[in-house]
Amino acid sequence: MTPEEIQVYRDQLQCSFAQLENIFEDCINDALRQLSPQGVKDYLKGASLICMIGRGFEPVLVYLEEMPTVAHQVGEDALTLVSQTVWDMSRSPNGKAIPLFLDSIAEAARRLGSEDSFKHYIELIVEMMNDTSRSIHNNQNATIPSPGLPELLKQIPYLLSQLSLEGLKNWMAYGVRNYYMRPDYQASYFCLQSADSKAMLQRERHGTLFMDNERKLDAYLKALWDETEQFVPYSLGFDELRKPRPYYDNVGIRLPDVYDDKNNVPGIDRYRATIAHMAAHRRWTSPIIADNFSPFQRVGVELLEDSRVEYLAMQQYPGLRNILKALHPAPIEGDCEPQKESCILHRLAMLSRAILDADHGYQNPVIKEFVERFYAAMQQGESSPKEMASIAISFIAKTRLQSDQSPNIRFENTEVDYRDDNRHMWIFIEENDEAEDYDATRETKEQDIEVDGLPPRHYKEWDYRSSSYRPDWVSLYESLHPSGSAADIDKLLEKNSALAKRLKQILDTLKPQQYVRVRYQEEGSELDLDVAIRSLIDYKAGSQPDPRINMSHKHDGRDIAVMLLLDLSQSLNDIPDGCQQTILELSQEAVSLLAWAIEHLGDKFAIAGFSSNTRHEVRYQHIKGFTERWDDAVKARLAAIQAGYSTRMGAAMRHAAHYLEKQKADKKLLLVLTDGEPADIDTDDEQILIQDTHKAVQELDQDGIFTYCINLDPRADDYVKDIFGGQYSVIDHVDRLPEKLPKLFMSLTK
Repeated sequence: MTPEEIQVYRDQLQCSFAQLENIFEDCINDALRQLSPQGVKDYLKGASLICMIGRGFEPVLVYLEEMPTVAHQVGEDALTLVSQTVWDMSRSPNGKAIPLFLDSIAEAARRLGSEDSFKHYIELIVEMMNDTSRSIHNNQNATIPSPGLPELLKQIPYLLSQLSLEGLKNWMAYGVRNYYMRPDYQASYFCLQSADSKAMLQRERHGTLFMDNERKLDAYLKALWDETEQFVPYSLGFDELRKPRPYYDNVGIRLPDVYDDKNNVPGIDRYRATIAHMAAHRRWTSPIIADNFSPFQRVGVELLEDSRVEYLAMQQYPGLRNILKALHPAPIEGDCEPQKESCILHRLAMLSRAILDADHGYQNPVIKEFVERFYAAMQQGESSPKEMASIAISFIAKTRLQSDQSPNIRFENTEVDYRDDNRHMWIFIEENDEAEDYDATRETKEQDIEVDGLPPRHYKEWDYRSSSYRPDWVSLYESLHPSGSAADIDKLLEKNSALAKRLKQILDTLKPQQYVRVRYQEEGSELDLDVAIRSLIDYKAGSQPDPRINMSHKHDGRDIAVMLLLDLSQSLNDIPDGCQQTILELSQEAVSLLAWAIEHLGDKFAIAGFSSNTRHEVRYQHIKGFTERWDDAVKARLAAIQAGYSTRMGAAMRHAAHYLEKQKADKKLLLVLTDGEPADIDTDDEQILIQDTHKAVQELDQDGIFTYCINLDPRADDYVKDIFGGQYSVIDHVDRLPEKLPKLFMSLTK
């Protein structure tokens, strides 16, 4: 770099130590090699902060020299984390420990190897510092330095070479807990001089540390699987709610930072088994859509896919079988009692063990049958996740028990801990704005509903007579609604132009008036001067300028997501007394005006329709997605809606809620437009579906979704309150629906 370019960076470092001039060029060159442009800014900002603590030049020097490598190893968030921690230490009685803390950072980053573990390490140091200072002074505000902190920081390189992060946490906790009132003994403990300090170290020193074997595992992955991938270790001691499991994503392969020997399998071989399992997934598993599988079905699919890739891996490397058999649990047949607990995981673990071990000894005929089905599928070739899904669904259906829904689940001998969590297997459409992600090839066909389109999603249904759910009772099929002519909707809007004009006056009072800036935009309404000047400086300095130099404005103060769910049952083809249009045509007109109104307000909204033909065929059709605009494509779908079949409302509401709950909004509203009570041709008891829909409303309320029903049935007062409580309106004069519906929406969201 030229002297002028170096000076640009030097001006960003607010520090006036004379010694800085001799080392700054080398430090900034190192930072530019290892950090992003934003990382360099954070690096210089952090160094400026440390310079202001008033502890001399040494902390600044250590930070400048070490942090580019640290940030490169564990992520650039470490730059701000470390500088802020140093600042906080300088404002406490522990300021003298700052140089020791900074000296420990580089070794900690190298040994821990991941961003999460590094953050946990910083948290441990800060927690120990605060706890020991406060305890000795017996006050919430620490006024004397922690006697053990300097000694601990001196020992960090040795401790991290001997202990996992969880082991270090336990070792530190013992010292704090037992010597919080004895400064001299505390210092002796943390400098590894006391007998119990050494004893605790020996107790926590166990297993095979990942960082001591990283090169071996790199070589193993390359030699046997012809892959090179970043390993990212994590600690098992910091997640109290959910025990972490291995997995892989676009960042790398996540592994525990330590493995103990297990069942005569050394820790290093446990690492190899875990890596082999994930490498097999990476080679042979392709993702499938998750949305229409029940939770039990997904667990079954994952288990059979795990068995499939292991089978293929053992064909190439037969020596894997003995290691996997030693690590795989062997559930004892008959141990799980369905009268007392849920046995779903126990049955699946037995199936997995039987596939892996030919000498499993199980007598259950269903287990034997599905082992044979698995091997029959594998004999035809490599098979696929879809074939495993078919086998899994059949197994779950054939072995399903009412007690599977019990919260008392048997976990003993069911966890296969060398397997990953299978997040790579699934595509979740519901996390996106769904309707626009569908294409015509997924459209459901009447004559063969399962051949094309998504597989069915199964929903529970409430049985009020037994006060329990029927698991996986309803099969729901979803598709993108076919298109008609958008001009038909434009004609309806033109017909109601006078009403639209009156509505617009009301809408203008509802629109939020407060503007907020949206910065860092490549395209916007005006220039963001601060960003533009920084970009110009970067350009003059020879760096890549930030192109996001514009800003725009948006309204603030109204954050609503709305799902409009349309009943498209056969009764909508009726013509009400005194009307010249069918209920379907009036609904079409009203929805057009409502969609126009919501688009004018700028709220997020989606439209879907539903009908049913027994519990085996609930049809759910997407008309508008949350990110779609009210345009000709959406109008064309709305123009083509048709009425038919029955009204199984509970399943449709639960499915609509799956999409609505993914929206980020302060208020979530599910509007149900129907002309009658829930009913279907396979139910003789009319209360069955009424009570199930009422249960669905309760479930949605618990999930923070407000449900409101607009009912067009003059007799609705007999049943609608039982379903929706007070959250409903009955429109007796259906011909006024186009006027009533938008106004009702405005009153609900005012």
